[in-house]
Amino acid sequence: MALEFVSGGLLLLCAVAFSLPDFKGTFQQSLMQPQVPIQVECKAHYLLVSVDIPPSGLKPRFEAIDAAGVYSITERYAAQCGYTYSVQPLQGRVFLRASYFSCHTDNQIDKVFNFMFRVVIADQSGLESFFNVSQTCNVHTFTPREVVCEENYMEVSVKAEMPCLSTSMIKGEFSETYAVAHSSAVEAWQIILQQEGQRSKVMSTEEAAALGYTVMGTPSRLVFRTAYGQPHATVKMVNDVAVEAIHATVFFRQTWMVVMMDLVASCSMDEGRFDGYRLQWRTPAVMIPLAVGLPVLRTEYMAIGVDGEIVDELPAKERGYSVMVVGNTVESSIPFGAEGGYRKSFIMENVYYEIYTVQLAYQQTYVDHSGMVTKKNVVRQISSPLVPRVLYTVNKTNIVEEIFTIYLGNVPTDVELVSMDFNGQEISVSTAIQMGYSITRVSETNLTFAYIIRVPFQDQFVVKKFVSEGVLEYSLNVKWTLNIIPQMETYYHYSFVSAVVVKASPPVFESMCAAYGVSFRKEHRGYDHLWDFAVGRHRLTPQLISERGYKVTNDSSALIMDVPLFTAGYTYEDITLQQFSAKFEIFTRNAQTLETVQSSARRCLFQTTELLVCSPEGIMTVVSDITKAIPNADPARTTLLDPSCGPKETDERRVLFSFGLNTCGTRVEIDKWYVTYENEIKLHELYSSDAKPVITRDAAYRVIVRCIYPVRYLETLSVDLRFKVDAAGIGVIQSVMAPPKIVETVQVQESAVYHPSFQATVIEKPVQVQESAVFRPSFQAAIVQKPVQIQESTVLQPSFQTTIVQKPINYKRLGHLRWSEDKHAHRTK
Repeated sequence: MALEFVSGGLLLLCAVAFSLPDFKGTFQQSLMQPQVPIQVECKAHYLLVSVDIPPSGLKPRFEAIDAAGVYSITERYAAQCGYTYSVQPLQGRVFLRASYFSCHTDNQIDKVFNFMFRVVIADQSGLESFFNVSQTCNVHTFTPREVVCEENYMEVSVKAEMPCLSTSMIKGEFSETYAVAHSSAVEAWQIILQQEGQRSKVMSTEEAAALGYTVMGTPSRLVFRTAYGQPHATVKMVNDVAVEAIHATVFFRQTWMVVMMDLVASCSMDEGRFDGYRLQWRTPAVMIPLAVGLPVLRTEYMAIGVDGEIVDELPAKERGYSVMVVGNTVESSIPFGAEGGYRKSFIMENVYYEIYTVQLAYQQTYVDHSGMVTKKNVVRQISSPLVPRVLYTVNKTNIVEEIFTIYLGNVPTDVELVSMDFNGQEISVSTAIQMGYSITRVSETNLTFAYIIRVPFQDQFVVKKFVSEGVLEYSLNVKWTLNIIPQMETYYHYSFVSAVVVKASPPVFESMCAAYGVSFRKEHRGYDHLWDFAVGRHRLTPQLISERGYKVTNDSSALIMDVPLFTAGYTYEDITLQQFSAKFEIFTRNAQTLETVQSSARRCLFQTTELLVCSPEGIMTVVSDITKAIPNADPARTTLLDPSCGPKETDERRVLFSFGLNTCGTRVEIDKWYVTYENEIKLHELYSSDAKPVITRDAAYRVIVRCIYPVRYLETLSVDLRFKVDAAGIGVIQSVMAPPKIVETVQVQESAVYHPSFQATVIEKPVQVQESAVFRPSFQAAIVQKPVQIQESTVLQPSFQTTIVQKPINYKRLGHLRWSEDKHAHRTK
């Protein structure tokens, strides 16, 4: 802005306000004063007058009053004279904002401003009555340049420090001197409205006024005002924000020199938006047209407020107000429903809607390179669209408690619950509480809360329905009646909840020990479909029964399941050379929730012959008769790979070893599908000589024992081979003649699947497994005296004795692999 101040150069300008058509009316008071609420308040840069809309629904109108007469404030006159007329139907009020430099304002040295208005009210028949409103406002100071962006006009005023006639003198003393000065000033003052790309035209103040522009002088300032959308204004995009700007140059001749003053105003035309949570408004960080002829202005201060008052930083933060610079744009936002705005709610088609509107006040202070301050004040009305608040219900019923717990959420804060209708029986909230119903109100957000109501299944209004034997269904229809406060608008919400309760106890399995294992029996009942059965974590299905070798008989009266010893699902404890205990457990679960409600277990004692147990805890327990391979052998002379690991127990023929898979020299071999832990039972020969007996460490005989675990069951296998698995492994026992040598491995071809086996029958021939052979589960190893050839696609059925394979077996070590915790089955390769 090119701004020049010349001392004494504005003496004639201060004597003339502007040239406007005469809108004078008679100055009188209505005999009958209308009784309507009215509020008058001095704001930071305007006077605010608000009046309730009368019962007739006809909007009040305003007239400005000064010493010369009464002037009707029309739409065009308001924009030209510094008035803003606003109707707020949601609030039921009409607002008038008057600039401190508005027409017909008694201005005393730009510090004291006296206003007088007439408010005209019409009744339903159209008969008008009126009353006068007056107010005096004191303003401490103005910055050198003040820019106001109102809703219907732009205004800029600049400081002009020079001797000047007071406004009161000009308006109060219609002297001959004033008339001469007025005429002389109008003739002397000229205005140029500059527009980019257009040729500027010089015009008089009368011509400017006829076009809707106002130029006026006050005791210490020069004021220029214009409505939006004038022909000489320019609209351009600045940082993706539409900005309207106007540039007027006022000049006059004083003796031998011409005094010129630039009056520039620019305002953001952003109408604001609502993102679902906040009302937002944008403006460029620096209004480029304000910096005409000068370096870029520096922002010194910016803040927002409401209703014409800027809010301090701490209260603004508490309310959630936000002002931030994003790139070269200032983004101001106010949360929906925040203090300072106006929130209105109503019901439409049984849906709650609300709208939130705020009278945004934005202030920004600029400083140029010389230290001159420019203050911009913006007033913008921003409103949200209609926002629906749809109620919802959540069934939080706990069947164990047998109480319906219904959660009604997203209830606006200006809504209260009036009554509930339970299956057609309406009960008020107060009555429901007296009857013992639990009704709780809990907060959700700053704008909503929830009701929680609890109704017992056995309540008189709950419907009970017999579904089947031992099964009942309880149901409850709820109609919620709610009111908006204070207008008491009513709307409804409907909920339906139900619960199925099993009044039957879970079935009981009878069990007994048998020579072959454990037998379970369950009588059939009409509500067996409510239950689900599992062995461990596996559901008991026909496929699982077939794979594991369980024997099931199911007739019209009962289900009988025989579980052979050493099939999958057993746990083994207290293993000695004489006996061991085996436990099998069946879990009963709720068919819908799969929650375990009961278990049926049977523990039986069995005589120990030979066995190999690979436990999920990583313990290998083996009982082996070494005399079958080495007649007259002494079991006491046996050890594992680590010579310090001897047998836990021996007799004349057998040994019992029990050791951790990462102890006693156990070797680990891994491939893509399996982890194999291998150790050896060595027999140390005693040689005699003339001197003394010698025990050699070169064992002539050894028995190889292995535990094989599928990778899919491994939970952890760390670098130091600490073991954790959730399933038992496969046991293999193999007898080897010394000296040991590298021989072929029993190869598991593609498509072959290992299933656990801890026992098998004595077989007279060695085993050769061809491609596509499938191993069925059993939890024992087998002693093979002679080879048995199994042709392609042949299936090995479970056996229950230990096997020794005469042909040596070598497992090729595949090295370290990284393991996943995939529990699903894999094909072997």
